[in-house]
Amino acid sequence: MITAGAERVLDLAERALGHLGGGDAQATVVLERSLFSRFARSRPTQATAVDDTTVMLLRIHDGHPGAASTNDHSDDGLRLAARRADAAARAAAVAGGPGDHPGLADPEPARAHDGFDLATAALDPAVAGAALRAAFDVCAEQGLEAFGLWTAGHVETAIAASTGVRAHDAATDAYLKVIARDGTGRTGWGVAASTAARDLDAGAIAHRAAAKVPRTEPVEIPPGDYPVVLEPDAVGELLQFLGWLGFNGLAHVEGRGALTGRLGTLVAAPSINLSDSPRFARTLPRAFDFEGVPKAPLPLIQDGVAHAVVHDRRSAARAGGGTRSTGHALAPGGSPHGPVPTNLVLIGGGAADERELAAPIEHGLYVTRLWYVNPVHERSALLTGTTRDGTFLIEDGEITRPAQDVRFTDSILRVLEGTQALTAQQRLVSEADFYGRRFAFGVVCPALRAAGLRVTA
Repeated sequence: MITAGAERVLDLAERALGHLGGGDAQATVVLERSLFSRFARSRPTQATAVDDTTVMLLRIHDGHPGAASTNDHSDDGLRLAARRADAAARAAAVAGGPGDHPGLADPEPARAHDGFDLATAALDPAVAGAALRAAFDVCAEQGLEAFGLWTAGHVETAIAASTGVRAHDAATDAYLKVIARDGTGRTGWGVAASTAARDLDAGAIAHRAAAKVPRTEPVEIPPGDYPVVLEPDAVGELLQFLGWLGFNGLAHVEGRGALTGRLGTLVAAPSINLSDSPRFARTLPRAFDFEGVPKAPLPLIQDGVAHAVVHDRRSAARAGGGTRSTGHALAPGGSPHGPVPTNLVLIGGGAADERELAAPIEHGLYVTRLWYVNPVHERSALLTGTTRDGTFLIEDGEITRPAQDVRFTDSILRVLEGTQALTAQQRLVSEADFYGRRFAFGVVCPALRAAGLRVTA
């Protein structure tokens, strides 16, 4: 998408690259304009506007990257940042000998996407205000208070590199989270994300949140292995963690990934078809990664069989055997944490809705979302966390009484291996708790039924 700001960020990237001189060098410009409207107890509590343009400079010497960034767009500011990047790369080369970075990407054309919405990019505060009012009204009608946030952003990225790469991309994103709470502290969850703010139906989201608030005393659940129906928010959380633990090419080549030694083998139920698909409907797309490598669809698990992990240029070089970057660099020169998929898509199944998923379960759990999730063991994709904002019993095929939130400790792959059915409908699951530069991503996924989830407390 060619925007009004495209020429400005491209010119700034070109000017910054000029200050890096000869050799392997890349200038990356990220423009962010965004609004945040946070609310609690059905009152606006904080409004934030961001208008920032950051220049990131990368220099590579003898296989060692050095980086620096600045918000000073003057020639003096760019020159100083370029010197810092160059000094860092040279110091690493002197201290460490030849490095393992293969150098910068060659130019390749990137396909356009439809992830830019002009109305959302206008960042009209009145749109946020109307969404908050609608959420407050719905919760008030049911004697509840609303907590959460609304946010929208417009991000442009421009890259100029010594290899001849010249790239520009623009994207928008919008997100609304509503947590409905009663006077006893019981809560329910509703959320939506999109590339366009007009897609966020605040009233419907608040209704979903209100419907999850327990109306009777939640039942205590003893530890055990329970058949489970997971809503898309819970499924998306698991898949995002699998992106880091299983599909991270750096972790894979270092022998600590959950799919190390398992590519080409059955790792999930045959109904699991998972890909990284940057142009799939409802994703938050980008045209290229932070090394200027174009985005393209990549099958990861097909019919339950693990097929691939994702790479940036550095992890691909370490993998050897002619492995190429798959366009998943999270930072110029590659992130030290490795590459991860940011447009995961899990294909749906044949179930009409979550109630149909629950029908075969005699005694199990219905989970709206997972919270405070952390890895326990990387190689086995073992996680621990809790359910939150809408946990219910499934009894004789019906979603019935509210249950107390429980702690689970289980492997993502075990849950996927035990997947029995999925809904046909998919939903974009995303988080908008940005720390640092805005980088919106998410998972498009259905709800699913799995044979077991291990409840530990």
